[in-house]
Amino acid sequence: MVESHTRRVLVLNGPNLNLLGTREPGVYGSATLADIQAMVEKRAAELGLSVIFRQSNHEGQLIDWLHEARETCTGVIFNPGAYTHTSVALYDAIKAIALPVIEVHLSNPHAREPFRHRSFVSPVAKGVIQGFGPLGYILALEAAAQF
Repeated sequence: MVESHTRRVLVLNGPNLNLLGTREPGVYGSATLADIQAMVEKRAAELGLSVIFRQSNHEGQLIDWLHEARETCTGVIFNPGAYTHTSVALYDAIKAIALPVIEVHLSNPHAREPFRHRSFVSPVAKGVIQGFGPLGYILALEAAAQF
């Protein structure tokens, strides 16, 4: 298990988030994932946290990183993208790692298509932040600093 003096947070991003800045800017904004990473790393340093920032379009890779976090991190900030609405496997992985996970969404899924109103992640997340764009990651980081 992670040593108590190590305060490391995994910031995990799911499918299509590598296209931020160009993909539907009216929904997701103009910030790129690199912009969000820089924002998160700056605020993490101010909070005395270190972050591991990752993105994958592959569900199995996200699960592997969640499993690794069990041994190396004190919490997880997770934007699962479209897997939010489809992945029982991510639900199981989050439940299995027994770490606080904060679910983050740039947009408000409840203001979008009905299929986005259901989250498989929310029932096993410590909390959910949605609809605040990149600020949601910072709000989640502020919460993670309390773990």
